[in-house]
Amino acid sequence: MTITFRQSLAGLALALAAAALPALAQYPDKPIKLIVPFPPGGPTDIVARPLAQALGTALKQTVVVENRGGAGGSIGAELVAKAPADGYTLLMGTVGTHAINGALYKALPHDPVKDFTPVALVASSPVALVVSPASPYRNLAEYVADAKANAGKVSFGSAGAGSPGHLTGEMFAAAAQVKLQHVPYKGSAPAITDLIGNQIPSMFDPVQATIAHIRGGKLRALALSGMARSSALPDVPTFAEAGVKGVESRAWWALFGPASMPADVTARLRTEIERIAKSDAFRDSLAAIGVQSNAEGVALGEFQKQEIERWQKAVRDSGAKAD
Repeated sequence: MTITFRQSLAGLALALAAAALPALAQYPDKPIKLIVPFPPGGPTDIVARPLAQALGTALKQTVVVENRGGAGGSIGAELVAKAPADGYTLLMGTVGTHAINGALYKALPHDPVKDFTPVALVASSPVALVVSPASPYRNLAEYVADAKANAGKVSFGSAGAGSPGHLTGEMFAAAAQVKLQHVPYKGSAPAITDLIGNQIPSMFDPVQATIAHIRGGKLRALALSGMARSSALPDVPTFAEAGVKGVESRAWWALFGPASMPADVTARLRTEIERIAKSDAFRDSLAAIGVQSNAEGVALGEFQKQEIERWQKAVRDSGAKAD
């Protein structure tokens, strides 16, 4: 009886395991939802849509982009944090949702680390210091000289308090040993409009938001953050090249799932995204707007930890608070 009972249990275990294998092997067997935690047409949406198309082709399944904006990306992030951890609801996370917001907001409804499974870094973009063509600043040295001569009187706009542009501006001011006045806006578009109209003298913003105006002659880029020049703007120096070292900030986008997502599902998604990031078609589509795909295969989990440290310090040093 004992042997028979054990044999029955063993048979049952094998049957259950065999039944589970097709389900895992078939992932995905239904459409995947990719949550973009910002409105359509913005920088995150611009990166997410070509990724969704390429990922859908790779997985032979539809990947539907769903925009859920609000609260600096926290509404969309919370939706994914509470979704079933089965790989069918994913998030296009950003430097804001997964590195800045934890320090910027007094309380988030989710933990940017514990409540998510890091899948893969998708792309990143440098932040540009831009001025209007009518500006007296022809280069970064002239901008710094004026800021030193008129402490606290030279202002810069950004997409909002705690945005990558705002915090990069504060990093720059500290590195250049100048005092600047921050003018927060409700998004990049109104700030750019005022900059072109000479209502503000300068602005810090990720390249993809300003590159069309730079190429069109409506804005002049003085310098870019990061270690190397952007292939989209090869004539624009980095801050370090222009004489101000230590401004290494970048906006970035990465794929996250809910916490405890199955390891095999996570590995499948990571493999496909890393393959997509290295493809010429995806790289070229992003490079055209000044965004660099993660062709180097940087591991997201460790990268996120480093970015949290970097941006939390920037938030503390600047005293930034959520609007």
